[in-house]
Amino acid sequence: MTLIESQEHQDLRAAVAALGRRHGQNYDRATLWAEAGKLGYLGVNLPEQYGGGGGGISELSIVLEESGAAGCPLLMMIVSPAICATVIARFGTEEQKRTWLPGLADGSLTMAFGITEPDAGSNSHRITTTARKVGDGWSLTGRKVFVSGVDIADATLIVGRTEDARSGKLKPCLFIVPRDAEGFHRSAIDMELQAQEKQFELVLDDVRLSAEALVGGDCAGEDAGLLQLFAGLNPERIMTAAFAIGMGRHALAKAVAYAKERQVFQTPIGAHQAIAHPLAQAHVELELARLMMQKAAALYDAGDDVAAGEAANMAKYAAGEACVKAVDQAVHTLGGNGLTREYGLAKLITAARVARIAPVSREMILNYVSHQSLGLPKSY
Repeated sequence: MTLIESQEHQDLRAAVAALGRRHGQNYDRATLWAEAGKLGYLGVNLPEQYGGGGGGISELSIVLEESGAAGCPLLMMIVSPAICATVIARFGTEEQKRTWLPGLADGSLTMAFGITEPDAGSNSHRITTTARKVGDGWSLTGRKVFVSGVDIADATLIVGRTEDARSGKLKPCLFIVPRDAEGFHRSAIDMELQAQEKQFELVLDDVRLSAEALVGGDCAGEDAGLLQLFAGLNPERIMTAAFAIGMGRHALAKAVAYAKERQVFQTPIGAHQAIAHPLAQAHVELELARLMMQKAAALYDAGDDVAAGEAANMAKYAAGEACVKAVDQAVHTLGGNGLTREYGLAKLITAARVARIAPVSREMILNYVSHQSLGLPKSY
């Protein structure tokens, strides 16, 4: 890893930023998604043999950060190419790769990700969605909540559990569930958050799946599901950091522009330290979060899943905190204008908190760091 970004990465930033500026903050998600896919940005992290760009999460995080900084973040990038496509690329059967990766790379296919359950929360060991063998296939039963974009996804990657034949214990497994599968029901969750991607509750009522729906197939190995899960969760945290940093940069840019132009007592308000210093601090904290995100992405792309896990958690924590502070200061800088629809900052007050809450709360990240990094005992 180098602290100086390569020319290739700089060029990618510039190209995505230009795309974002063309669409603007009042963008149409489907149109932007289609163009980003056509230009190769959605699949920049996927293998070239399946239509991708041959890069990694480092490149994909640049795409999401820059689109967010332009005011048009693509939330489904965290899910479809980062989590789902990564898992399939690393662990899927050859048939699964040929079926899904080209479409996920060019944006013609989209996949959602279902892990959270009403009674499990942050404790993935309490997941009750279970799969049982039925003939040559599977039957999947359970519930999921806060699943993004199911209405626009062609399939959902569902985290469930199967019974180990030897021990009788339930072990993690991942299934690709088509959107039109019988018994697969969705209902929108009424959210205050205004986002183009909606949140859903899923009910899986004896959903019958073919043997090919199990990621990696039956021969994937005893601990395959656990490895697959963590292979998807690290990119999820890195990309959430990119989402937050992009959002924070967008808010900060609006505040800086306003502070340069808005005059009170014949002086731009940005000349006053009470305005300038908090904006400078927000910029510093966003840049620090980006450094940790870049480290996490570099470790993941290098294949160091353990070190990437620690860095990804830290990056997500730092970016979430920096984003909330940047948005808050941006709104405060604009005063009453910060709450108007014209400037588009008020909606970010709620959106910024998503990076603190999802996909894992900052408290659970601090638990991870205290236990895994510092070696402190657990309280649970």
